[in-house]
Amino acid sequence: MKKYSEVLKRAELFYGIKEEETEAMLKCLSAESRCYQKGEYVFRRGEKISAVAMLLEGCIHIQKEDYWGNLSILNEISEGEIFGEVYACLGNEEILNNAAAVKQSVVLFLDINRILTMCPSSCRFHERLIRNLLSVMASKNKRLTQKLEHISQRTTREKLLSYLSEQSLRAGSSSFDIPFNRQQLADFLSVDRSAMSGELCKMREEGILLFEKNHFILK
Repeated sequence: MKKYSEVLKRAELFYGIKEEETEAMLKCLSAESRCYQKGEYVFRRGEKISAVAMLLEGCIHIQKEDYWGNLSILNEISEGEIFGEVYACLGNEEILNNAAAVKQSVVLFLDINRILTMCPSSCRFHERLIRNLLSVMASKNKRLTQKLEHISQRTTREKLLSYLSEQSLRAGSSSFDIPFNRQQLADFLSVDRSAMSGELCKMREEGILLFEKNHFILK
């Protein structure tokens, strides 16, 4: 795990836990890493899981696909973030969405039962780890609420402005990058790509914003 020591240091799940304690904790939690190629699924809809996944390298999209193959991106997982924790905690509940590698990725798996059960040696980090897990879950719930605010807007323009406004506030600047290409952004906002691209061009002509690939400037 030394290769990913910097990622582990930045991870919210390990906040406040020293590096040497992290190494001991990974052994205690029976942690194991796996590599996934672009397009491979880490989790599939209908599966049951018992481990929390953390992305060490690459990029993962949480996706929903309907009967006709229409794809929606529910979330993008960045390095150091966890995913699958809700279903791991629920135990017997089937996963409702897919987790797919957008590019070659390395994922670390942590046994949820070992996380939630204090070990006999009462490791000093364990209580902190559980608090961190709850904090991460609360934070992700907040982001999900923000996404619902975007997609609940009535028009494609309103959805775009809601999302771009949030990204600008998060960056603390009117000039910022978003983590999606055009198709991914359309899937994330649940809109038609052509209609979305047309709306972006209209707003640029109206002087509302400027953009170049995934870089935007709000006027």
